[in-house]
Amino acid sequence: MKLTYLLSISLAAVLLLVLPSAKNPSAPVTWLSVSEAAVKLEKGKKPVLIDLYTTWCGWCKQMDKKTYSNKAVAAYLNDKFYTVKFDAESRSPITWQGKTYNYNPQYRVNEFALYLAHGQLEFPTTIIIAPGESPQAIPGYLEPRDIEPLVKYFGEGDYRTRGFDDYQRNFHRSW
Repeated sequence: MKLTYLLSISLAAVLLLVLPSAKNPSAPVTWLSVSEAAVKLEKGKKPVLIDLYTTWCGWCKQMDKKTYSNKAVAAYLNDKFYTVKFDAESRSPITWQGKTYNYNPQYRVNEFALYLAHGQLEFPTTIIIAPGESPQAIPGYLEPRDIEPLVKYFGEGDYRTRGFDDYQRNFHRSW
């Protein structure tokens, strides 16, 4: 009888610990490679968000830890964007929209990073490419509250009808 009682209490304790995490899983951002995002773009039109980073960048690591791991940010990005994580110092050739970008030893970065950031390299840089548009580079570390209006502006399609300043004046943060 005592053994059954102890087993029941142990099982209940385990369930209390496990069930809350099963109900609210922390879904991280689903990062794609550049080529995976290009394939997905052929099938469906969504904006692309590229996290342009380097392995040595401390602020890039902070953005991974605080911004991209935020549940609201991750859920929104996974729903509304094709998300790409791209190491600016990648030595592998990258093909994007029919053009191949190679490693540039003079700048010690991939030419794709130069293209995305319009030659203004800073890390981290968040790049947003809306369908049919050129890359928009937002340099620097962004907290969840800072990235929210940017991603919602593109994710909801408001970039098609009004400027960002107008959009931002009436924006109410929820993250």
